[in-house]
Order: sequence, then structure tokens, then C-alpha cells
Amino acid sequence: MNARSLLAQAVDTALEGTVVLSFSRVGYDVRSRLFAWLDLTERPMTGKVAVVTGATSGLGLTAATRLAALGASVRLLGRDIGRTERAREEIATRTGNPDVEIGVADLASLDDVRRYADQIRRYHSRLDVLVNNAGALVREHQLTGDGMELTAQTHVVAPFLLTAQLLTLLAQTPGSRVVTVSSGGMYTERLGLPHLEMGPDGFDGVKAYARAKRAQVVLNRQWAQRAAHSGVTFHAMHPGWVDTPGIQEALPGFSRAMGPLLRTPEQGADTMVWLATAREPLTSNGQFWLDRHRRWTSKLPWTRTSAPDAHQLWQWVSERAGVGAVDGPEPVVTP
Repeated sequence: MNARSLLAQAVDTALEGTVVLSFSRVGYDVRSRLFAWLDLTERPMTGKVAVVTGATSGLGLTAATRLAALGASVRLLGRDIGRTERAREEIATRTGNPDVEIGVADLASLDDVRRYADQIRRYHSRLDVLVNNAGALVREHQLTGDGMELTAQTHVVAPFLLTAQLLTLLAQTPGSRVVTVSSGGMYTERLGLPHLEMGPDGFDGVKAYARAKRAQVVLNRQWAQRAAHSGVTFHAMHPGWVDTPGIQEALPGFSRAMGPLLRTPEQGADTMVWLATAREPLTSNGQFWLDRHRRWTSKLPWTRTSAPDAHQLWQWVSERAGVGAVDGPEPVVTP
């Protein structure tokens, strides 16, 4: 490693330790200049199929647009047909790629998820990328039609079910990837299965969201282990603090306070698209990323996930999703 690389690594480590600078646009700006980042236009996606959930605005819309610009056949999943169709029209117009189709499913309905997965399997012989991005921070306790707390279902159970339903199609596509979009907020919470699905008494939307995002990262590692035989690569990432409609609505005070330090959606979506297209992510599995670099999943010792907790989470979500066993070894401790 030369002197420039050593300096870049040292700066990156220092940034990561500050949290605020790392997660803000400062971290993105510094890292994108320090490291020789691949120009993603050098990784065309022509002939490849990508599914992006939560693709009507913010990070999902941005990632889907960039994948379409690279030539991918992009399949947008949204819960509102009007908004999803407008997103399709916007992407096709901006990129000149007409191969953008929509699917409508509400992650608050597991039957919707099953129907959408069946649609993808019926009309496609390959699936190169699945981006599990959909989600929202809600302030009030809500139960879905499936009888689960809304945050736990839409962030944990539904993406798990969609991944399981599409695993065979992914497995028959060389170089396929599943990218899960988590959040830096998960660093504040540990995986505690009894508290993952919060009840109405004392419901805290921010905590429910952070716990669900922690569960996503733990499940990402479990998928990499249990489905290792499939040849599918699984990675999770967090985009940093991004100026999106979701943040403006869910955390208006935070959005105002951070102001110009918030990342643009393009900066937040960069690692999503890189994980979906670059060669380097295929050399590892089950990792957690920010700004194209692998990161620890815990910054505080008490937030680390034990092997028994990881195993219990897998069993819990499998039962609620109605998914059978995925062959593979027992989980290991998540670092």
C-alpha cells in the first residue's frame, strides 16, 4: 500500500469515528476525492434485470434512475399506482431507456408481496439485482392486515419474504446480488427480539425504525451464510444522512438542523448502485457498507448481536413470512 492509500485509509477511519462528518455530505465528498472510485458508467447493465422497491421517490427513485441510465431493465415496486407510474415516466424520459416497468404492492400485505414475486417469476427468466429499499418511519403504532406492527412487517418481514420468493430466480442468474438499504440509525439499537415488534404502549417510531434496521443488517449476514450455496451475493448498506422527502416528513427538526450538511439523493444512492453493478462486491458476502467501504455493524459493544439472537431472529421472521427452511450452517456472531 503506497503513501497516498495509507493517508486515504487514515482519513476515512478518522471520519468514521466522528459519525457526524462521516454520515453527512462531508464524508461523501472527502472519500469520493481520496479514493479512486470507479466511474459507474463503466459498468453497463444492458441485458440485466433489476427490481427496486420503494422506487417512487428519494433513494429508490434515484437508484432506479441510475440503473436505467446504465441500460438495465428496471422493475419499480411501489404501493401507489399513480406515483409508481409517474416515477416510471420520469425515469424513462430522463434516461432514454423505455425498458422500465412497474409493479404495485403494499409491503403491509404479505399477499401483495407474494403476488408481486409471482409476477416477476412469471415474466422474467433472470434477476440480476434486487434492491430492498422500501420503508418509512411512522410515528403512530399501526397493525397491518397480517396482524403485525407496521414497521416490523414492512422493513423486516416483507423484504425477507420477497427475497425468499425470488431466491431461485436470483440463483439461476450469474453474478446476482441482493442489496438491503439500512440506516445509520441502527447503530443506536441492539437486536432484541422481544422488543423488535413494539406494542401500542409507549410506542416510539424512531426506536422501532432503528431496531428494524438493525434486524435487516443481521438478516443480511444470515442470508449470506444460509444461501451461500445459491451463488447470490448479499450486502447491506446505509446511505448516510440524506435530504429526502421521507426525512423531511419523519424528522423535520433533524432535517432543518442539518440543512446543507445532508447528502443529496445521488450521493446517498451511490453505494446502492455500486453494490449492484461493480465487480468488487462479488468478492465478499454479507457485508455492511457506507461510501463503498465495508463498515463494522456495531459501534458500541452492547449493540453486538450474538449467534443465538441471530438464529432466533431468522426463526421469527421465517415463521411470520411463512417461509420454509433455507439450508445452511448455523449463524455466527455478527461483528
